[in-house]
Amino acid sequence: MFPTDRRYTRDHEWAQKENGRVRIGITAFAAERLSDIVFVELPKVGAEVRAGAAFGAIESVKAASDLYAPVSGRVVEVNQAVIDGPEALNQDPHGSAWMVVMEMSAPEEWDQLLDSEAYAALVGAEQT
Repeated sequence: MFPTDRRYTRDHEWAQKENGRVRIGITAFAAERLSDIVFVELPKVGAEVRAGAAFGAIESVKAASDLYAPVSGRVVEVNQAVIDGPEALNQDPHGSAWMVVMEMSAPEEWDQLLDSEAYAALVGAEQT
């Protein structure tokens, strides 16, 4: 259900390693729970972000919520398409609707994230 090539947070973000960088987005579980996503606020390129700290916000017709960084680092790319068309997060949250790419400043934080099995167990527990 959740791609095995990435790691996950308890706050429902995913992180995928790519050549020393990390691509970050929200999980399909989060997108489904939020329902119709209407607004996304993301940091600017160059912003320094700490693991566990809010790096942006997301709003849907149901709720507003902060986005939390899975790892610490510097934002090197922002997906403008998601800002311009936030509904993409409901359509392809694990694919084209990624949010930011970061250069990690503390690679050891990667090992503290959940693998796909642990994340699936977490959301399974939340659904009961």
